[in-house]
Amino acid sequence: MKKFILIGIALSLIACASIQPAGESKSAIKPKPPIAKKIPYETSIHDTVLVDYYYWMKDKSRTDPDVIEHIEKENAYTDSVLFHTKDLQGKLYQEIVGRIQKTDISVPVRIDSFYYFWKDIEGMEYSLYCRKKSLSDTTDEVILDINDLASGHKYYDISDLSISPDHNYVAFVYDTTGSERYTLTVKDIHKNTFLPDTAYPVDDVEWANDNKTLFYITEDESGRSDKLYRHILGADSSNDTLIYEEKDGAFYVWIYTSRNKDYLILSSGSKTTYEIRFLKADDPFGEFTLVHPREKGHRYYICPHSDDLYIVSNENAKNNKVMVTSFQHPQKEYWKEFIPHRDSVYISIDVFKDYMVIYERKNALKKIKILNFTTGDEHYIDFPEPIYTTRSGNNPNFDAKNLRFTYESMVTPYSVYDYDMYTHEKVLLKQKKICGSFDPVLYEQERVYATAPDGAKIPISLVYKKDLFKKDGTNPLYLTGYGAYGDASDPYFSTARLSLLNRGFVYAIAHVRGGGDYGKQWHEQGRMLNKKNTFTDFIACEEYLIDQQYTGRDKLVIEGGSAGGLLIGAVLNMRSDLCEIAIADVPFVDMINTMLDPMLSATVSEYEEWGDPHEREYFEYMISYCPYQNVHAQHYPHILALGGFFDPRVNYWEPAKWIAKIRDKKLDNNLALLKIRLSGHGGASGRFSYYREIALKYAFVFDILGIKF
Repeated sequence: MKKFILIGIALSLIACASIQPAGESKSAIKPKPPIAKKIPYETSIHDTVLVDYYYWMKDKSRTDPDVIEHIEKENAYTDSVLFHTKDLQGKLYQEIVGRIQKTDISVPVRIDSFYYFWKDIEGMEYSLYCRKKSLSDTTDEVILDINDLASGHKYYDISDLSISPDHNYVAFVYDTTGSERYTLTVKDIHKNTFLPDTAYPVDDVEWANDNKTLFYITEDESGRSDKLYRHILGADSSNDTLIYEEKDGAFYVWIYTSRNKDYLILSSGSKTTYEIRFLKADDPFGEFTLVHPREKGHRYYICPHSDDLYIVSNENAKNNKVMVTSFQHPQKEYWKEFIPHRDSVYISIDVFKDYMVIYERKNALKKIKILNFTTGDEHYIDFPEPIYTTRSGNNPNFDAKNLRFTYESMVTPYSVYDYDMYTHEKVLLKQKKICGSFDPVLYEQERVYATAPDGAKIPISLVYKKDLFKKDGTNPLYLTGYGAYGDASDPYFSTARLSLLNRGFVYAIAHVRGGGDYGKQWHEQGRMLNKKNTFTDFIACEEYLIDQQYTGRDKLVIEGGSAGGLLIGAVLNMRSDLCEIAIADVPFVDMINTMLDPMLSATVSEYEEWGDPHEREYFEYMISYCPYQNVHAQHYPHILALGGFFDPRVNYWEPAKWIAKIRDKKLDNNLALLKIRLSGHGGASGRFSYYREIALKYAFVFDILGIKF
């Protein structure tokens, strides 16, 4: 890790040293982009020879001088080209963070005899995790001060924070590079000291009920979580007991504790298939019980409830059904249907002592239904807006009568509610405060529908400031999309987005196929041999927004990240004429080469999303749309690509190779910029440093479109 940090310091110093001197303006002589050296590398597969001139960026390591030199040059070039926007970036950053409440506190969550919460303090990048015995207590007990832990690190992220059942210890994992390789550590809360107990690299951590036994998941060299270990507090971790190992490269392993705290649940799953085991939490040396052995295509998970075991299953039910059995007979032959499958509604559940909460997704919106176990009565929670997002909140208590959930829309800030499942009373506990002059009534949100080439209706969620919107093609429009893994692109509120809306931008989310906005079938229609639907859906959205004069081609900005970056790359090759600017964040643009390398993180499991290119049918389909392979001689819009140097999901070389090839092929003088950040897949870890990255994107857009601050 120290080696990575030293590399990061070198990158930062050289990039800064290469920036244009102060006073240079936009009209000054433009710096020339770095010319990436071309070294032919041939791969032969299915009678096809792939020649990759930039393979060397991947073939070498993150410590290789050639790689570091190239990234330094790219960062310096981007900084130089955008130097005249430095003042604009600073103003945008100050404007965005000026809307954020600098000192804040979360809604406390009761766990046994403590109330747990986090708080932010002005001037600090990271949160403090705290607790107290009573809500009336004026003194907070700080469990973890992330600012102290992050001291000396450019990046710091903690995950999977787990409190021991007696509330004496906190176990968590931390990462200091963005590589998502986490180290386990345990803190004695009362003594305010860290124990020597550790392991690496670790994903999930859970306590047994004896307060001294920890179960944790480790990763293999590719980053796949594959092993479960049992650790006794105070023991040498090199002697920890291996409980389970998953040898199928498509399967990942994770562990969690049931809401009633009676069971540890061990899951092993791929993109399409799950296998579940459980163990009594007060019997840590017992054997995990298998619920049902894996069957290809069968995804299920369990929700323990007293003597009953509820199972959410997709067997002959794309959008899931709910089954029930007993813990004495968990096998599938004993399952009985509790909630039937519906073609138009995707469901998942939470189980409490007296209630089942059923989350339904229909027509690209999420609803919450409450079932009373005693009376059998059902009802929906009412939501006031036609477009919104709701999610389950922090609900650790099995005997809870209140359901905590979150709610937001494109005009309503993130809000936390408690809902009395018996009286149906809904109480707003907290709404994110927007500092300054924000009034939601000044903004309008709507949903429109584009028609895809095959006739499918593709939803587009829009938001804009009423007094600045003109449906005459003159508004700049910022269109985003994702469309992968069955993940829905729910409409959400963004503090930073106000800097766009307040200057006349329309902001739009394209709910393209490949996501889960309409349930599992929406995902199926945009994956594997149907993947091109994702791209043609997005193009249909671009065309609709232009034809309906929400914007014009010269004012359209498109953005996508990760698998959404694949979307942007493919769309640019297909219809680069529809937009003026494209932003690709950690873009998965070199998918063929990545999917041909089973040693990279997640590759084998991803075969079930994109297809296995070692099979001719999938190779020929994937090669026909792979963004990197299909870059060709044409005009491209202005492009800004961002990557993470330590990103294990979309490695830095994907955007680096893509930009190099675009520069080599394109027939215009538009910008093609690359910025490799010293972070991982999610960008900066600090709560304010993240907004500097957004300010960079917005300044890039404002400068090209001529938007005045």
